[in-house]
Amino acid sequence: MAPLLISSPQNPRIKHLMLLQQRSQQRRNEHRIVVEGAREIEHCKNAGFEIETVFYCPTLFDIDKLKGSYFEPIEVTPQVYEKIAYRGSTEGVIAIVEPRFLSLKDLELGDNPLIVVLEGVEKPGNIGAVLRSADAAQATAVVVCDPLTDLYNPNLIRSSLGAIFTVPCVACSSIECIKFLKENNIKILTAQLQDSELYYHTPMRGATAIVMGTESTGLTQAWREAATAHIRIPMRGELDSLNVSVSAAILLFEAVRQRE
Repeated sequence: MAPLLISSPQNPRIKHLMLLQQRSQQRRNEHRIVVEGAREIEHCKNAGFEIETVFYCPTLFDIDKLKGSYFEPIEVTPQVYEKIAYRGSTEGVIAIVEPRFLSLKDLELGDNPLIVVLEGVEKPGNIGAVLRSADAAQATAVVVCDPLTDLYNPNLIRSSLGAIFTVPCVACSSIECIKFLKENNIKILTAQLQDSELYYHTPMRGATAIVMGTESTGLTQAWREAATAHIRIPMRGELDSLNVSVSAAILLFEAVRQRE
């Protein structure tokens, strides 16, 4: 049976897709998310997420690449795809997917966990970039405390290049996360300027959580008081902070270096 062909941006299926892209409330109400891009959808599929519908433009994407998955294929014209494409580049494929939400108790810590904790980080692009570094460092999980954005925001998925599907990611409160880390004997290293030591002088070989806040306000007092150690990245110039995703990459790969 030939896939449904949509040639008008005013088609109700296209309007519904765009609502899911643009409104987090719509995604929550329907328990559906939008994943754009061949690589991102492949990571999503490999992680066992259920793909419901795939919109694709045959001049840009070969739908046979997604063989082995069961979904509704919908073919769209280049004009329609241009309307629904979230990113600038044209990969030609967008999927509606059923999300999965993990809790702290779902995390498989293993013998020597390495966890990234972000408190109050608002920009989806920053969280996505941290997830990419966490994937590269084979971190155990990323925990987003007191989140100010939807974990399945399309821009977060895009900036993570699909790492949101490859790295376990949990949203919870800071109080819940602190309790969890302490109960599991995971040392808490908070990135902060005050009362801190250089990160490369701090042991990261054992079970470790690296905790970071926003550039503007840093971490709350609860994290500062819960910390096993306070660490900092040396700043040799005039500025006193790095982007949180850059800081995460530096600290994660110091942990990797120490564990090799």
